[in-house]
Amino acid sequence: MTKSKRLMELMMTVNRKRRFKVQELADEFGVSKRTILRDLQELSELGVPLYSEVGPHGGYQVVRERVLPPIAFTEGEAAAMFFAVHALRHYSSLPFEAESASALSKFYLHMPGDVRDRIDSMKHRVDFITPTRRGDAPCLAILLDAAIHNKVLVINYGSKEEGETSRRIQPSSVYAHNGFWYCKAYCFLRQGLRVFRCDRISEAAEDTSGIEPLDLDDVSLERRETYEPREPIRLRAELTRIGVQRCEAELWLAPLLRVRADGGGTIDTDVSRSDVPFYTEFFISLGKEVDLKEPEELVESIRRRLSELLTRYRP
Repeated sequence: MTKSKRLMELMMTVNRKRRFKVQELADEFGVSKRTILRDLQELSELGVPLYSEVGPHGGYQVVRERVLPPIAFTEGEAAAMFFAVHALRHYSSLPFEAESASALSKFYLHMPGDVRDRIDSMKHRVDFITPTRRGDAPCLAILLDAAIHNKVLVINYGSKEEGETSRRIQPSSVYAHNGFWYCKAYCFLRQGLRVFRCDRISEAAEDTSGIEPLDLDDVSLERRETYEPREPIRLRAELTRIGVQRCEAELWLAPLLRVRADGGGTIDTDVSRSDVPFYTEFFISLGKEVDLKEPEELVESIRRRLSELLTRYRP
């Protein structure tokens, strides 16, 4: 193996390991300890942040902020990576805002001139549009860190129904949809999994009351969690093909749809009575694309709301 290839593989190896000893690397690469020591010295001069610990249990370790090894991209791969990060600019808040801007700048500046020219021309030809929202989500980084490290947080959360409340949550994941950031978390107040709008979380800090964190490893973004509705009432509706398409765009609603071969579909599930005001506004927005069967309480709520709107626009 040539020295340049060995240095490249050694860089990837030390980045992958938490800690290591020189003899381990010497055995792995089939060279002497002296050669590995020289290679590690060269990696250190190239910017790989290594430090050593002496003693019987000592060895080498890479500091937490590791420098990733260089990766060779094709022109198409480089363009795809650039636009994947470039699309995030539509969000007013990101959990890694400074890092993404820095990564995009480094990535762009180190491209060959002809690849940069191609990307510059593509900027005016392709984009991934996300609605720009006015509300910032200042606690995104804290929520993501808590989800990764199983931390319980105390948050101030504002909702239309209850105003601003303080509650303890344990985040399991954060995701973006339709321009908003959401946090799926276990709520110790409601004693169940809930989804929180991140722009409605004004403050978040690690809880110091001693609440034991839960095991949320099985809670994932892909898996749909079942919620026990409070004061459940049956919601049943028929949807046209366009109504189904509108509902499929809503992450919370899509799993509840039963789609027929003709493209239409139905919703038949239990919901919380307290959510009637929310469903009132939502089903009004669907217009003639939905035929609401029950509950009568929701049907009556829609009638009242439409009557209010008709009064407002009456000549």
